[in-house]
Amino acid sequence: MSESPSGLVYLVGAGPGDLGLVTFRAKELIGSCDVLVYDYLAHPELVKWCRPGCEVFYVGKKAGCHTVPQEEIENLLVAHARAGRKVVRLKGGDPYVFGRGGEEARALAREGIPFEVVPGVTAALAAGAYSGIPLTYRNLSTSLVLLTGHEDPVKTESQVDWRAYGALQNATLAIYMGMGRIGFILGELQAGGLAADTPAAVVQWATLGRQRSVAGTVADLEERVTRAGLGAPAIIFVGEVVREHEMIDWFERLPLFGRRVAITRTRDQNSELREKLEALGAEVLELPLITISKDVDKVGFVEILSELGTYDWIVFTSANGVRYFFEDFLKGYSDIRALGLLRFACIGRATAREIERHFIKVECMPDTATGSSLADALIATGSLDSAKVIVVTGNLNRDRLVKKLEAARAIVDRMQLYKTEKTDLTADPVADHFRTRGADAILFASSSAAESYHAQGDALALGPDAQKPLVGSIGEQTTESLSEFGLPPDFVAPKPSLDALISSLIARLGPVKRV
Repeated sequence: MSESPSGLVYLVGAGPGDLGLVTFRAKELIGSCDVLVYDYLAHPELVKWCRPGCEVFYVGKKAGCHTVPQEEIENLLVAHARAGRKVVRLKGGDPYVFGRGGEEARALAREGIPFEVVPGVTAALAAGAYSGIPLTYRNLSTSLVLLTGHEDPVKTESQVDWRAYGALQNATLAIYMGMGRIGFILGELQAGGLAADTPAAVVQWATLGRQRSVAGTVADLEERVTRAGLGAPAIIFVGEVVREHEMIDWFERLPLFGRRVAITRTRDQNSELREKLEALGAEVLELPLITISKDVDKVGFVEILSELGTYDWIVFTSANGVRYFFEDFLKGYSDIRALGLLRFACIGRATAREIERHFIKVECMPDTATGSSLADALIATGSLDSAKVIVVTGNLNRDRLVKKLEAARAIVDRMQLYKTEKTDLTADPVADHFRTRGADAILFASSSAAESYHAQGDALALGPDAQKPLVGSIGEQTTESLSEFGLPPDFVAPKPSLDALISSLIARLGPVKRV
């Protein structure tokens, strides 16, 4: 809990969905708050940014379904702030654009609660950018009007005069929460003088891999949307700028656009794979089936460090091992030169980058990221006969690497620094999405993930309407494990790397037919 004597509430924009569009300030606050209160449209990954011990409250609202009334949300913010807590109220898009952030700010001010507002990328800006619809355009649109299609039938004085907006010239209309009344809205715009052939479009789930868009005119857009099955959350665009949609759309042409891909690495390791997939347009479901945590054999670690100058090589098979090694090494030594003439070898580019952060050269790294390949590469250096080698391991590391090094007459000492454990995904919200909707593919990058997936069969069982995913494997060892557990892969990377796995995924799935 925060130690400040009085609490503070942050009304934070969560952006339109794409995690890359969340502000740095928002991420910083989510990672340091005592209480997180979030909406339906906030990306579920944002909740994982919270620190351990943070209280999390879901207060999401959908059309016709308000989980928590607005007054109760405001009371929740006030109560936790008065208890001295640092509260983040996470709101989809921007807090002050049709997000009732103004009402919450007013309630906080009325109660004397200090607060800060952190802007976010609002849905209209993101939907336009990700669908090839420039919201303003020289000679076509000189103004942008943000409107809400959701209206309170009781408060007639606040109703939108749609006919008045139909008479606007050289304007782009961006209509939030209008899908339930799209026919009425478009009809009223035409009644106000808007030409029936004026371009119009709907963009659903903007910026995410499940984004879908339909373009037409104000006369036929409702029919096109119904035929395509689009619904909320979506933005309706009306104006001449919609004509640019086909020519300058970029997001929906990405090679994995429209594909839902589940990934199964640890939460720390997932970030690189997720970023690569999302950059190619995929909707990514993170299923971190294993967790890796520090677990140091302290006696063995001290013994090896005390004789560090007698070793020739230190071998790392993961970036986690590198991080944990230097974390404890630097507690005992303040100078990196204490490593002496120790040479570094590793598997994989990510592991090498972690070593290079300490301005240390990696002298041996095979093209193929397996323990067996690393052993072969070390043997090829001709330096192993009677050489002393440290192999940094976890609790589940296979013996193939060590046995090969010992067969080459090396003297090998293991240094266990971490442990790998299965993750319980029973109550995980992303796992629930996977059970309900399934995926186009599920990717495995380790044998331990395959084992955990098998062990959690009940927790990850697909529902009757869920799509059964293709199974992708990063390499030989993972393929062996998948087959052993009754999950023979549908495709295997030609070499064990993330890029090769993604290339195989693209080749296997092919492009999605556009709406």
